[in-house]
Amino acid sequence: MSSPPAIPRFGHEVRSTAFLAAPLVAGHVATGLIGFVDSVIAGHHGTNTLAAVAVGTAIFWLPLMVPMGTLMAVPPSVSQLDGEGRHAEVGPLFRQALWLAAGLGALLLVLLTLLANALGPLGIAPDIVPGATAFLHGIRWGVPALTLYFCMRYLSDGIHWTLPTMLFGFGGLLVLVPTGYALAFGWGPFPERGAGGLGLASAIMMWLQALGFATYLAMSKRFAGYALFSRFDPPRWSKIGPLLRTGLPIGVTVTMEGSLFVVTALLIGRLGEIEAAAHQIAINVAALCFMVPFGLAEATTVRVGNAVGRGLGSAGVRRAGFAGLALVLATQTLSGIALLLGHDHVVRAYTQDAAVASLAGALLLYAAAFQFPDGIQALSAGALRGLKDTRVPMFLAAAAYWGVGMALGAGLGLGLGWGPKGMWIGLIAGLSVAAVLLGGRFLRTSRRVTTPLAGRLSQ
Repeated sequence: MSSPPAIPRFGHEVRSTAFLAAPLVAGHVATGLIGFVDSVIAGHHGTNTLAAVAVGTAIFWLPLMVPMGTLMAVPPSVSQLDGEGRHAEVGPLFRQALWLAAGLGALLLVLLTLLANALGPLGIAPDIVPGATAFLHGIRWGVPALTLYFCMRYLSDGIHWTLPTMLFGFGGLLVLVPTGYALAFGWGPFPERGAGGLGLASAIMMWLQALGFATYLAMSKRFAGYALFSRFDPPRWSKIGPLLRTGLPIGVTVTMEGSLFVVTALLIGRLGEIEAAAHQIAINVAALCFMVPFGLAEATTVRVGNAVGRGLGSAGVRRAGFAGLALVLATQTLSGIALLLGHDHVVRAYTQDAAVASLAGALLLYAAAFQFPDGIQALSAGALRGLKDTRVPMFLAAAAYWGVGMALGAGLGLGLGWGPKGMWIGLIAGLSVAAVLLGGRFLRTSRRVTTPLAGRLSQ
């Protein structure tokens, strides 16, 4: 009998996780900076524009989470084929995934068109509705390109090549900054469009990213062996069905978490433009901070799964999970300190409106308070995905986010009249409960991992 594999030292595990997470974090930061750019340009255009972009962005991202999460079935599917040396099957799978992405994009385009015309009945403040509607009318045209971009990005990530994701992510920002400014404020032949101009600029960026990524995949020697665009394949349910069965639960889980923040923004949008604008600034900064633990959580998923597959048992799985936790605690300490000491400086980058700046600065102190629970719950969820333990965590997260976070936030913010601060107290409570429940779940589940179970889970 062969001896069991050696468990990596903790320092080695930390370095491996950090190295794996770095490009993932960079890619997520590039995505998060899109909202930052939109918010900064909108804030300098006017408080009403910033509030409109806040509401429009929330409505845009809420339904987008389902197709984005569903397409997350592509990386593990591609990675398994690539790891088994079945390179000839990657191209056909990718072409079916493109059909899935196109279908999801078309459905989302129709849904956003309907939502853009229903902001009034949703209870959004009347002074925000025109700008938010214009924003959605502009950005909706980029949705099909965005879902196709996600599909191509996940393909590249699935074969462990993340550099294009980083480059096209930051390249999109280089397009968005001048285009967004020109269309929002007006420049040369372009009339001033405000929030609608920012939505249209985002759509232009999405199409350029998708076309650029497709050109890269078609011309790069690295992908030549996969024959990604060698022929036209009609849609086949035998291939699309498994992608949906794998991806839809991921989409539901992603939506559970993200919708907490989106619905919070929509509820605050009922209070007025100052409250909505201040919340947009604070939540945008918090979202940028979250990109780091989110990337670390994805890397921890891989490391925990690797430990299971190698048969390292409970000790190896826990070491992988705790290595990710150590990194998250370090990064969240830095982000928390930065928000505590620099919140006023951060707010000035968004707006010169004194009322908005004062409220946004106060909300950033609440954001500093939830850095630790937010990072821990994200990391714990990632570690559990590495154990393929996702069904129970989905219910735990739903109870924490909605049973505690949303219920408490709505009760304090709207019921008792505490406004945005009450809503943010709810966010802190929901994330803290999620951190406890998901962290405890990982401790219990990882304790039961044995070498036979590891072999079964890795299949």
